[in-house]
Amino acid sequence: MNKTTHKSYTVKEATVKLMQFCAYRDRSHKEVEEKLKEMKMIPAAQEQIIIQLMQENFLNEERFARSFVRGKFRIKKWGRIKIKQELKLKDISNPIIKIALTEIDEDDYRSTLHEVAEKKSKLIKESNPFKKKKKLADHLLRRGYEASLVYEITDNYFS
Repeated sequence: MNKTTHKSYTVKEATVKLMQFCAYRDRSHKEVEEKLKEMKMIPAAQEQIIIQLMQENFLNEERFARSFVRGKFRIKKWGRIKIKQELKLKDISNPIIKIALTEIDEDDYRSTLHEVAEKKSKLIKESNPFKKKKKLADHLLRRGYEASLVYEITDNYFS
């Protein structure tokens, strides 16, 4: 008999576990809800735990979103479009996404875009300037940068 046993948690135990989960790094409501479902907590207990996490500031959607924006921009060098899409996948509301995107300084954004473009353009092995320009533009668009900025920068590189 190979029966897998699943630990059951009291509300108090689950709350402590989730506090640790949220203290490790900022989490979205969706991540916390998924964790509670994984722990097989009933909906009433889930709601009670989420309310307590919010009251004690372990769970703060705006703080999560701001932290997410800073990390994805500074570390992964993603553009606003990709960051916004990822936040939507995490069920973050549009008003909070707008607030969170204010974490990106416009000058930093443009210089990061230039940095990413320069780095990539050196790696593209293509002799045809039109094909090279297209490959660079496609790369920047995939990284989530706005088309108007991408075409402005690729035109500057290949003019």
